[in-house]
Amino acid sequence: MTTVLEATIIGVYTGSPESRWEGKAPSAIRKEARDGYLTVTGTGLAGDQQADRTVHGGPEKAIHHYAADHMEYWAERFPEKAGQFVPGCFGENISTTGLTEANLCLGDVLSLGSARVQVCQGRQPCWKLNLHTDLTGMAPAFQKTGYTGWYYRVLEEGQVGAGDKMRLIERPRPEWGLDRLIAARFKPDLPSATAEELANLPELAEAWRTAFARKVDPQYRENTSRRLQGTD
Repeated sequence: MTTVLEATIIGVYTGSPESRWEGKAPSAIRKEARDGYLTVTGTGLAGDQQADRTVHGGPEKAIHHYAADHMEYWAERFPEKAGQFVPGCFGENISTTGLTEANLCLGDVLSLGSARVQVCQGRQPCWKLNLHTDLTGMAPAFQKTGYTGWYYRVLEEGQVGAGDKMRLIERPRPEWGLDRLIAARFKPDLPSATAEELANLPELAEAWRTAFARKVDPQYRENTSRRLQGTD
């Protein structure tokens, strides 16, 4: 039986690099809602930019989607900043309700307006989230909860705007729910057999396949302090 998933796009967001924090590199994490239709290209939404293309953007991070369903959780988790948790606040390009890490899978193909996209990896939160939200625990909390959002590769270019529908078209990896995949990516003692399986899944982004290939070695331990807190 085919799984039926559909959601309406709340907002479409793009941004440009800004120098926001003294002594830190520029960032394009702050996005603004866009009216009308935007072109979806193989590397993302027209007009969206990245400050550091070594870790952001590219064909396997073309579009970032974050579930507006999680905003209530974050408002309760950080009540002192509750007002800032609104669609678009985490640097995402697409916001919806009804699509989350819990009901999507690796490799899912979805419509995005007239474009077609594929889930290929989760988000690896970094220290810029802490500065952007003015919450030092934001990036670690993202990682711990698994409410990271996810990235698409673009299979067919097209147009997208707020109010468009997203629909599940194909599910090649039902055994790899997105929540399970994200938990595996951040699990320090992932079983070698699981790491090897993931390292060989063609639907998974190359960077994540490489990360899982390292985890095949049971002695390997990843140092995440620099990514999460901006320290070595």
